[in-house]
Amino acid sequence: MALFHKVLRGTYILRKCSKPTSALHPFLGIRFADYSSSLQKPVASPGKASSQRKTEGGLQGHHQKEVALDITSPEEKPDVSFDKAIRDEAMDHFRRLKDEIVNHWKGPEGRPLQEALLEQAKVVWQFRGKEDLDKWRVTSDKTIGGRSEVFLKMGKNNQSALLYGTLSSEAPQDGESARSGYCAMISRIPRGAFERKLSYDWSQFNTLYLRVRGDGRPWMVNIKEDTDFLQRTNQMYSYFMFTRGGPYWQEVKIPFSKFFFSNRGRIRDVQHELLLDKISSIGFTLADKVDGPFFLEIDFIGVFTDPAHTEEFAYENSPELNPRLFK
Repeated sequence: MALFHKVLRGTYILRKCSKPTSALHPFLGIRFADYSSSLQKPVASPGKASSQRKTEGGLQGHHQKEVALDITSPEEKPDVSFDKAIRDEAMDHFRRLKDEIVNHWKGPEGRPLQEALLEQAKVVWQFRGKEDLDKWRVTSDKTIGGRSEVFLKMGKNNQSALLYGTLSSEAPQDGESARSGYCAMISRIPRGAFERKLSYDWSQFNTLYLRVRGDGRPWMVNIKEDTDFLQRTNQMYSYFMFTRGGPYWQEVKIPFSKFFFSNRGRIRDVQHELLLDKISSIGFTLADKVDGPFFLEIDFIGVFTDPAHTEEFAYENSPELNPRLFK
């Protein structure tokens, strides 16, 4: 269904071009005949040449009028080939599917299995061009009538992403919403062949690694699992990221064991461990109730294995660690 919708929206291919009229053929015949004859007989009489130029000029003007009439004629409409558009789109998706199968047999992301198992760190997102920004989307309380604004652009020398805007905690005047004031940056869910949802496998890592530069505001880092199999849309795992402010970059390391489970913005009493083999997206949310401008500059987002961190889960109120609380 997504493939057919995509074809209807823009993958039309024009097949037919405007054809010359029947009056064009004798004109071409005269021109080519004159050109070949001029090669054989370069000398011609002045009277004959002038009459020939008049004849050619008249034919050319007549031809231009006919061509103009033919182009603007409403009866001639270009044909649209739906079959070719669908065939080309399907071939592209089959080609992508073949690459995914080959990479799967070679190893994770097309790398040898032994190389992937020995990997200690990995950069998942970096910002070096517009194509990197297209993997993200921004949102704010404007979707519910608020006044916060958020923008995303490339930083200096195209070496980072700059998230900036203005936070406003003024509640919308709709009679329903009592609170407002948030801005967010969320990664888009990766897509495979035939628009299939893909997920990230971070099961061999234990820490989230970021290089950022902020203005001193606290941010919430949110991680979502695959919503098709594991959890609902409004459920996520979150933890805090405190920026120092100033001109210097800071490296932020957050163990995955620290992320707590929440639903619709509320921390749940029953905590569950984050499943790292089905990660769909990550996001950053600002909602500190401090009105005014803000900015967050991000160099890269990655994961790595910290051998000094041995904690598996940080919260006791889970059915696995303390089952007596849930009897």
